[in-house]
Amino acid sequence: MDNLKILFASSEVVPFAKTGGLADVAGSLPKAIKKLGVDIRVVMPKYKSIPESFVNKMKMVGSFYVNVIWRRQICCVYELLYEGVVYYFIENEYYFARDGLYGHFDQAEQFAFFNRAFIEMLQFIDFKADVIHLNDWQTGIGSLLLESDYMDLEFYKDMKTVFTIHNIKYQGVFPKEIMDDVLGLSWEYFHLNGVEYNDQVNYMKAGIAYSSIINTVSSTYADEIKNDFFGEGLSGIINNRAQDVYGIVNGIDYDENNPATDKRLFANFSSRNISGKYENKKKLQEYLGLPIREDTAVIGIISRLVDQKGFDLLDFVLMEILNMNVQLVILGTGEYRYENMFKWAAEVYPDKVSANIKYDETLAQRIYAGSDMFLMPSLFEPCGLSQLFSMRYGTIPIVRETGGLNDTVRPYNETTGEGNGFTFKNYNAHDMLYTIRRAVEFYHNKPIWDMLVKRVLKQDFKWEKSAEQYIDLYKKSLLKE
Repeated sequence: MDNLKILFASSEVVPFAKTGGLADVAGSLPKAIKKLGVDIRVVMPKYKSIPESFVNKMKMVGSFYVNVIWRRQICCVYELLYEGVVYYFIENEYYFARDGLYGHFDQAEQFAFFNRAFIEMLQFIDFKADVIHLNDWQTGIGSLLLESDYMDLEFYKDMKTVFTIHNIKYQGVFPKEIMDDVLGLSWEYFHLNGVEYNDQVNYMKAGIAYSSIINTVSSTYADEIKNDFFGEGLSGIINNRAQDVYGIVNGIDYDENNPATDKRLFANFSSRNISGKYENKKKLQEYLGLPIREDTAVIGIISRLVDQKGFDLLDFVLMEILNMNVQLVILGTGEYRYENMFKWAAEVYPDKVSANIKYDETLAQRIYAGSDMFLMPSLFEPCGLSQLFSMRYGTIPIVRETGGLNDTVRPYNETTGEGNGFTFKNYNAHDMLYTIRRAVEFYHNKPIWDMLVKRVLKQDFKWEKSAEQYIDLYKKSLLKE
């Protein structure tokens, strides 16, 4: 099992294209695995939105045709070496020279092409992967296509698949007619323990049913999705494959996100000298037009403004929170009702609320570094990266005990002195409010608060540990029949 060869397939990868956390993982995890001596290469679509600075450095490897049933589509493969990792880009203007990454009328066909293309690319570039690492629904159908159409070929016969569920809510569900019209699959795969889902085809379910190993992005989430509430209709197939389901918590890039060197911050700092942390707070308040008050706790929120993130809880007790000695700093976009809620709060309480309804990477880093606390009251959270970023910048998380939040944030215990944040279990607005009040109370105990800040600054959520666990999963997959 030495000299592992891995193809890492993802529909989005930082810094080339991003809509969410999948891109962050796909941009960081392969680099960490590569550093451990594994030959891992990444493949993604060549979207027209990829910055020219990268496109200009790509080298065309060659082209071949991919059959998508009645269409015979050209596939051009481009290669780019970036930060030590080889990236392949699948080009087809019909499918990928479009605005936006997702949401097109022919997504089933678009990603069926992508999956066939990267499977056939392996033979074209003579890279005989031991394992294809698939990520989320956009590549879920790959494990089924590999089994149905390629396993009889000598080149592919021993290839295994690992399928990572980043968020089971988004599944890629399409009319069953695509079995014939797009996928060209035998109907023997269209059943309860296969690709069928409410008389439709489900790409996420295909990944779960036909991959050698399945994993999610935290141990708690791996357990949660076995239950109906979190399983989004797929708990049955998850339980069928329970012995092959694992959880590995995500990491973050500690070089790129380093409070001691990050040029996006107002001031740099470290666990040895946290004075810069409070300079960031003062400058953030000034930058956002909030009163500069050291004795007021700044609570940061960087998020998609959607139900999943727990904003209905915030809506219920917002007035009680604003009656406390706090300032809320919000960055994100999402549902109209939550955008309006924060806009209204900023208008009525301009000294207490800064609502930034947009995405701004530099401001995000400044909020992570300049806030005292970071609020994530999520209904569910497969892993969560924001709590990791916040701790990396010395900001204490306030979270609900779900998914990766439960795996990475331990409640502060004033008796033992243990813990790195503040947590609540029940999805209840007043439980959240009590936890915020408790955090604010400790904020005014400077020795305890400074101790917590230094503690989270010293924590290690680097990708290296997760990378080792993924390598173990790859090896487990090779032992599967």
